[in-house]
Amino acid sequence: MSSHVDFVGVLFIIWGILTTLVGLSTLALAVAAASIITSASRGGGGQFAAGVTAAAFMTLAVIAIVWGLAHVAVGIPLRRRHHAARVLALVLGAIDLLLLPYGTALGCYALWVLLNEEGKKLFIEHG
Repeated sequence: MSSHVDFVGVLFIIWGILTTLVGLSTLALAVAAASIITSASRGGGGQFAAGVTAAAFMTLAVIAIVWGLAHVAVGIPLRRRHHAARVLALVLGAIDLLLLPYGTALGCYALWVLLNEEGKKLFIEHG
């Protein structure tokens, strides 16, 4: 079961890095949409639509970046068997179930590993 816990930690780190990259690319789209606002102000309409698009991309980018960094921040101490990381990984894994299809697979695997009695025994409380 120890190798499963290590693998969940690695998967959390990889998932977090990929999600952060998606967030950064979405941030680039937000900047591009914001630049359309300035060009639209010179040429006519489209400011409102570009503003809504920029706000939507910016919101999604921030959510993705925070979500990705949270996975990396939990994956590292999870591999070190910190009790708090196990609890946080369970929370993140439960929410990941909603993110079809890869998040669902990661969430199922994380919950199976971390809720297993053998998996629970591997974690110690750090005070």
